[in-house]
Amino acid sequence: MSNASATAAPAPVDLPVAIGKVPHRWLILAILCLTQLVVVLDNTVLTVAVPVLTVELDAGTADVQWMINAYALVLSGLLLSAGSAVDRYGRRRMLLVGLVLFGVGSLAAGLARTSEQLIAARAGMGVGGALLVTATLALAMQVFDSAERSRAIGIWAATSALGFAAGPPIGGIVLAHLPWGAIFLMNIPIVLVCLLAGRALIPESRNPASGRLDLIGVALSTVGLTAIVWAIISGPELGWASTKVLGAGAAGVLLLGLFVRWEQRVAHPMLDMHFFRNRRFVGAVCGVVLITFGATGALFLLTQHLQFVRGYPAWEAGLRMVPFALSIVVLNVAGVATLAIRRLGLPAAIATGMTLLAGGLALVTHVPSEGYGTLLAGLLIMGTGCALANPAIVEAVMSAIPTDKAGAGAGVDGTMTEVGSSLGIAVLGAVLNARFAALLPAALAGAGSFPAALAAAGPDREAVTAAFADALRTGQTVGAVAVLVGGLVAAALLHRADRISARS
Repeated sequence: MSNASATAAPAPVDLPVAIGKVPHRWLILAILCLTQLVVVLDNTVLTVAVPVLTVELDAGTADVQWMINAYALVLSGLLLSAGSAVDRYGRRRMLLVGLVLFGVGSLAAGLARTSEQLIAARAGMGVGGALLVTATLALAMQVFDSAERSRAIGIWAATSALGFAAGPPIGGIVLAHLPWGAIFLMNIPIVLVCLLAGRALIPESRNPASGRLDLIGVALSTVGLTAIVWAIISGPELGWASTKVLGAGAAGVLLLGLFVRWEQRVAHPMLDMHFFRNRRFVGAVCGVVLITFGATGALFLLTQHLQFVRGYPAWEAGLRMVPFALSIVVLNVAGVATLAIRRLGLPAAIATGMTLLAGGLALVTHVPSEGYGTLLAGLLIMGTGCALANPAIVEAVMSAIPTDKAGAGAGVDGTMTEVGSSLGIAVLGAVLNARFAALLPAALAGAGSFPAALAAAGPDREAVTAAFADALRTGQTVGAVAVLVGGLVAAALLHRADRISARS
């Protein structure tokens, strides 16, 4: 097959084996990154719209939480199934299907007039988002050969960091000039551009030995993962010992156990359990959970610090976080991170990156400063660390499996990222809340949140603010330690796997 024919969307092939350099591959990566960016943005862009939604849709606290969480919950529950689908039915095809679903969901969300309509639309966007997260990474693995793949993965991973930081300021800017529905309607032109460009430029590929669809595996994994993620998200609010949280968590673990047993017996599993006999794959997957646990939880607490202690509105707090994301993007686009990862090796790159991230967070937390200088320095150090660690851990996962099962690998990577992120926010948020409750004046014991305690504080407002700032320092310190330990453990697991593989 010639390079020219690849641009015309030929019959499905395993691209890295069948051809050399894919034409327009960097333009294809730009399409994939733009797609990934809009998916990640919708995880955080809605946070600044909570006050408006509460008034205009007459939404209660539970409604608002579901508006925000419905998207992440559906997306995380479907990632394994989506990864299997993109390998089975075609990565380009599933990318286009995901764009259509995401676009339709965005239109429905932008036109929603009730809380129920918005929640349903957000769930629909999550279905499309699951296909897009897995398809974009799987396609990046296909269109780049081994010489360029590391840099491509680095740019893809950097896009996610940019989306995380850019969500609140973009949402704030939109709300300052347009109705809240524009937050979702702005996705539509981006979806249309990616649809047209993706259809014209991206060649198709799929796993030729995928077999029949594993419907039972899809059902078990989707329901099991959704139950576990729901329990993690709901734990801080309902209480970790509540019947609902424990029941959902136990049911999720049971269903995933049944999923593993089923996948070991079925002829064409949606997730090949032989992957987990590969020590490198296991080490990389554990690393994804450990790293995202500490990093996402710590960054979540940092945004709380900017909003509640320094007093910035959500969009401005997000804007001040942008240097963190931009440093990741610049170091990866310029190829600096890729060069460093190659020279250090994946284990050392992960250890170095997470040490820098932990150090930057410790600097922001413990060096007193009223201005922006210390925060900026800390964010740049943290960004440099993420620029090394994020692509290294993604590459470790994806390089441990065959390229014809890239979708499945992307599904595992995405799932573990969502689980680690949810755990990080929940656990470090619980540390913050416990410390805050312990430091509150006795008259305010039982206040459910910092805003609630502040509203009831009266003359004790300074004491409440000081208690919350101290609690944040505790939580951020625990987060920095978690980042450091997680990075070192992940690096050690990968190093050990590499040594064992080298002996055999």
